[in-house]
Amino acid sequence: MEIAGRPARDDAARVGSFDYVTVGHVTVDVIAADSSRRPGGGAFYSALQAARLGLRTLIVTRGSPPEIERLVEPYRDELELRILPAPVTTILETSWSGAERTQRVLAWAGKIGETVTVDTSILHFAPVARETSSTWRGRAGFVGFTPQGLARTWGEDGEIVPAPLPAGERTLAGLLPESCDAVVVSEQERAACAPLLAVAAAGGAVFAVTAGASATSVHLPDGGATRVPAPRVADPRDDLGAGDVFAAAFFVALREGQTPARAAAYANAAAAIRIEGVGANAIGDRDAIEARLGSDSRA
Repeated sequence: MEIAGRPARDDAARVGSFDYVTVGHVTVDVIAADSSRRPGGGAFYSALQAARLGLRTLIVTRGSPPEIERLVEPYRDELELRILPAPVTTILETSWSGAERTQRVLAWAGKIGETVTVDTSILHFAPVARETSSTWRGRAGFVGFTPQGLARTWGEDGEIVPAPLPAGERTLAGLLPESCDAVVVSEQERAACAPLLAVAAAGGAVFAVTAGASATSVHLPDGGATRVPAPRVADPRDDLGAGDVFAAAFFVALREGQTPARAAAYANAAAAIRIEGVGANAIGDRDAIEARLGSDSRA
């Protein structure tokens, strides 16, 4: 079913007709261990997964246009960009201690204040650092939300720490996109996002809670829930963006008519493929995901 947003205005950030539109910061991901830099952010990883599922995909982001263009250049034949100019691009530094991951904000591009006007099958709000508005205009067949970036704060040293979302329904209404169909969070973010998840479910949204190597829990608006096992990953290489890959695959599968449980299994397979490789190049296409899904079901 197509959802109509507010009427378009001339001063809105306009985009053309797409299959999948993400809204959020494309980040410079700095890997502390070797100081390497790569593109990151939920909007980037989710968009690239959608593109590799064959969807015409657009990222609406904010930052330094030359820097983001250079960063995403290897993937420009797969997706399109709409960059709202800012003096700097958001930079996140990531370090690991065993399985424990720590991130610091080294630079922030600021809020995406413009209201996006879209004509898309799937609209995905993917904040990484408290940047996105939830408002939009135009048409979207399905609206997905990954709110983890709203449940974060950072101090002078830049280290990101959880920041529980407010419990007031009026405040939450300003965070949650209109007509939200599905939400994805991780188990680590679930408590901070609990008030928003409750409002989303009351509005008819499905939400999935990922838990790394443990089962994903899928919650239906009627209160029902099911657990979907995560595939075994024998040699995990890199988990950056795995949750965003899950979200994109989950939203696409739901939009294509799969049941929530089947969509979560499909998304788990997509995330497993990402974790088995390094960086965005490890994101799989439909054939790879279907093959992984088939091998997992036979295991």
